[in-house]
Amino acid sequence: MTSRGALRRLTAGSAVDVGPRLLGAIVEHRTEEGVVAVRITEVEAYLGTGEDPGSHAHRGETPRTVPMFGPPGHLYCYFTYGMHTCMNVVCSPKGEASAVLLRAGEVVDGIDLARLRRGPRAVDRDLARGPARLVVALGVSLGQTGADLEAEPFAITLPSEPLPFASGPRTGVSGPGGGVAFPWRFWLPGERSVSPYKRHPKSDD
Repeated sequence: MTSRGALRRLTAGSAVDVGPRLLGAIVEHRTEEGVVAVRITEVEAYLGTGEDPGSHAHRGETPRTVPMFGPPGHLYCYFTYGMHTCMNVVCSPKGEASAVLLRAGEVVDGIDLARLRRGPRAVDRDLARGPARLVVALGVSLGQTGADLEAEPFAITLPSEPLPFASGPRTGVSGPGGGVAFPWRFWLPGERSVSPYKRHPKSDD
């Protein structure tokens, strides 16, 4: 396991720099049901106030985004489309909002529990393929927003060195933030768990 504080040190920087470094990281979540661990294969970076039109923090702090302005290395969870929870790793010093959305990964431990959570129709490739599926597979709840990813019930193991990655526009982001000017989606090429790219119909090309 990565030494205590390693994630905090890594995430003290901008999400654009941190995002690629999280590729290959193993995120573990322990519940009463058991442990599930996911190796991260795809992420997206989002910056803070006035910097990034695709970010929840673009117009400043709100009750929902308080954890995004909190200390690095913690979770920022949000509810979307009235049904899904997504999880982000908070970056940058406290007070400067910046976060990395965990978009997809491969279940590397607790696969039976992940299958149970995802339902009988989910194939192994899709267990954590997409941000909402990843959260379900790990058993993370919206109420865990603000949690420390280096403290129980979470654990994280970072790759010893950066892995080769590809980048492109973020998925499903409308307006300028979804255009080619923001190539802040990062993924591990050739990984079958990477989610398909979906351009928002109202994104700027």
